[in-house]
Amino acid sequence: MRRLAIAFLPLALSVSACTVESVSAEQQGAAIPAGAADVAARLQSSPRHAEWAMIPAASGSRDSIAAWVVYPERRDNAPVVVVIHEIFGLSSWVKGVADQLAADGFIAIAPDLLSIERGGATTDSMAYADARAMIQRVTPDKMNAMVAAVGQYGMNLPAAKKVYGVVGYCWGGTASFNHAVFNAPGLKAAVVYYGSSPAAEEIAKVRIPVLGLYGENDQRVNATIGRADSTLKAINGTFQQQVYAGAGHGFLRAQDQPANLEATRRAWPETLRWFRRYLN
Repeated sequence: MRRLAIAFLPLALSVSACTVESVSAEQQGAAIPAGAADVAARLQSSPRHAEWAMIPAASGSRDSIAAWVVYPERRDNAPVVVVIHEIFGLSSWVKGVADQLAADGFIAIAPDLLSIERGGATTDSMAYADARAMIQRVTPDKMNAMVAAVGQYGMNLPAAKKVYGVVGYCWGGTASFNHAVFNAPGLKAAVVYYGSSPAAEEIAKVRIPVLGLYGENDQRVNATIGRADSTLKAINGTFQQQVYAGAGHGFLRAQDQPANLEATRRAWPETLRWFRRYLN
């Protein structure tokens, strides 16, 4: 069964910063997304319904965004989470993240934000170097319009609640924070995995809660955390950040490194708590 995918809202609270040092028993036993080495087998064995959707980029537009949609197995309507891919485009690993979000009770939609640039073709078979070059054309304005369209599509699905959140990784983490600035209708929460913070004047526009999850050995990104913390604190916004000892950039994907796996085991339950708090 093939079909193609799109969606938007605001909020506020308190700001906190912390470095997490140990993994709780609850976190150790929790399911986590597959790492890059294991994702193919995980997707192959997934019992969840997944399908491609083609989502109009805007009302009346001829351009469509290819998106991977994964449904949870639940008896009531589910919140929507838009998964923003890394600089490499929509990879199998990102599909695996979407599958885990669906396993945890969300309708997960992973749009291929390069598909319009490629005339509707997806980037899952594209060389990383080519994807990195092409993604430079996806400006924050283009990204926000596409993610908002995907969120709107998701909220209009019969099985969906009328809310959505965003989560992104690396390039997608920066995009997730930029989408929080955008304040699209229906957008309720954002999670940023090792993505740089926008400029302070942009952060001051944020009206939804933002969770930032970072590896300790990633100063290029971590040097931008302070301005998010101070700016959102100044406007009485909600920003919680966690820095995981010993972990590096891209820790959720690179779980073959022990510190990264430990960070993943801590970060994923925090992600779920955030979305369950603000999307329900």
